[in-house]
Amino acid sequence: MLEQTALKVDLGAEKFFAAEKEGRKIAVEIKDFDSPSPISELEKTIGKLQLYQLALEVQEPERQLFLAISQAKYLEHFQKPIFQLVVRGNRINLLIYEPEQEIIVRWIPH
Repeated sequence: MLEQTALKVDLGAEKFFAAEKEGRKIAVEIKDFDSPSPISELEKTIGKLQLYQLALEVQEPERQLFLAISQAKYLEHFQKPIFQLVVRGNRINLLIYEPEQEIIVRWIPH
């Protein structure tokens, strides 16, 4: 059995939130990809997303998980072949946003 208390604390982290998009329930992990090693940050992010996905399947299976990144970081990193391979291979849903204008620019479901 999953340790629900620990999972709820982790799922309640500052950069993880639940919302609704056009009547669908979603969960969003926001990442800034500002570390000196974007590949290391990608590795950590994949692990977190896998953990969150497993938790959601148990706690809220109707909720779809998205990774939110700024448009600048999307253009800087996620156009590279390794990032594209990881996103496709792990079926990661992306939410691209513009932080200055506080708008969502693009939804990329997989």
